[in-house]
Amino acid sequence: SPSAGLRQVPGMAETEAGGDGQGPTSCEEGLKLAAVIGATVPTGFELTAAAEVQEKLGSASRISRDRGKIYFEVPAGSLPQVHRLRSVDNLFVVVQDFKDYQFKASKEDALKDLEDLVKKLPWTSPLKVWELNNSLKKKKSRRKKPSVQPAASREKLQGEGEEEGSDPKGTNREEDSAENSASVEPASDQDTEETKAAEAQNGEEEQEEDPEQPDTKDELQEGSGSETKAGEGQPSEAGSKALKFRVTCNRAGDKHSFTSNEAARDFGGAVQEHFQWKADMTDFDVEVLLNIHNNEVVVGIALTEESLHRRNITHFGPTTLRSTLAYGMLRLCDPQPTDIIVDPMCGTGAIPIEGATEWPSCYHIAGDNNPQAVKRAANNICSLLKKQESKESSTTLGIPLDIIQWDICNLPLRTGCVDIIVSDMPFGKRIGSKKKNWDLYPACLMEMGRICVPGTGRAVLLTQDKKCFAKALSRMGHIWRKGQTVWVNVGGLHAAVYLLRRTWERAEERRSFW
Repeated sequence: SPSAGLRQVPGMAETEAGGDGQGPTSCEEGLKLAAVIGATVPTGFELTAAAEVQEKLGSASRISRDRGKIYFEVPAGSLPQVHRLRSVDNLFVVVQDFKDYQFKASKEDALKDLEDLVKKLPWTSPLKVWELNNSLKKKKSRRKKPSVQPAASREKLQGEGEEEGSDPKGTNREEDSAENSASVEPASDQDTEETKAAEAQNGEEEQEEDPEQPDTKDELQEGSGSETKAGEGQPSEAGSKALKFRVTCNRAGDKHSFTSNEAARDFGGAVQEHFQWKADMTDFDVEVLLNIHNNEVVVGIALTEESLHRRNITHFGPTTLRSTLAYGMLRLCDPQPTDIIVDPMCGTGAIPIEGATEWPSCYHIAGDNNPQAVKRAANNICSLLKKQESKESSTTLGIPLDIIQWDICNLPLRTGCVDIIVSDMPFGKRIGSKKKNWDLYPACLMEMGRICVPGTGRAVLLTQDKKCFAKALSRMGHIWRKGQTVWVNVGGLHAAVYLLRRTWERAEERRSFW
């Protein structure tokens, strides 16, 4: 049966479905609400994200059949802790979800059902959570006002951000499209292109990417500037101002008679009619999400304006790994206090910076053979230190991280001195080449085996060149044993994260690889 996305905790009056709410809630009342939160996470790391939610929030998670999403219930007062999760990219409050939604065969009937669905959904409480979330964001921005990042820098950060193995333009959306649309199913018919914004009243159509939402797939924005009906869910900060919205539709499956554009257009038109809002796809107040994966339908309201993975990196390179994916890789190797963790091919430093931030009781060493990459990583570390210094009453003296330029095949580290190696290896696309990887990978694995502690050492390595890696690993079987493999989607590329465990055998200094 469909489950409401937000309900009140025991002892409180049930919220009426259909949206006949009583307007804005008081802060105290809002904190008592229990919300079902949806989160997009790096594909393949759903279990890792669920473990983090359980550990930090004490909530069990449901992993969606649509890869790259998890759902969990928390009190609305826990929203600040939810935003501090390290493994999630985007957050939304669930209005309602349908595990087995039966779509009509004809396009017209199916779209009409989606339109009719709008009036039946319990909008009031999710909008209260959205309002509470907005008030928390405003408090945060007021606290940070003295050290707020200049607009030009912010635009540069958003414009330069590139994901591993993806194109510079629209990379975040491309990667999350692949993840959240379950692109691992080649037979599925999915809408992954940016949809057009349609304004139901005047028929105008316009296509534009919203810089504040870098990782949406199918976007049809509906929205308008009137007040809500009967005071339903009208956010207090909007007051008499026009409330604007857009609808973003994400669809995956090969048995739908409609496209994501059509679903978002008609669903958005019904939302517009129900709330008397108007369309604005860039300067919107509310983003309504319509996620359709085969017969699973989830309606939600976005709680994040930009992906939470944009937290550490200010200087980007051609292949900058997302911080959320870096966190998942680090968590996979289970760092313990006093562990020495090395990233021998650090690029812009996403992995070691995430590691030093989340595991400060470990010591982190990063290096790269490219002097420009080392410079970018050093700049990112400096940016992080400045951010820490700007925090009120901060007593942080630094972070346990050093960076150096070195040769991956001849590391200036003693034999058997490293506990953990975590690295994003060259895919052979934007950096290096597939041909060079055939020599590079076995040499890397041999040198990593030399510096890693025999018996207890482990390595977590990400690569898209799986054939070459498998061949190299088969030649290095005497020093590395493959443990776990996590299949991930990186910028639309099907990649793998390998957990390797160091054997007790001594690694040779030189060896004929092939």
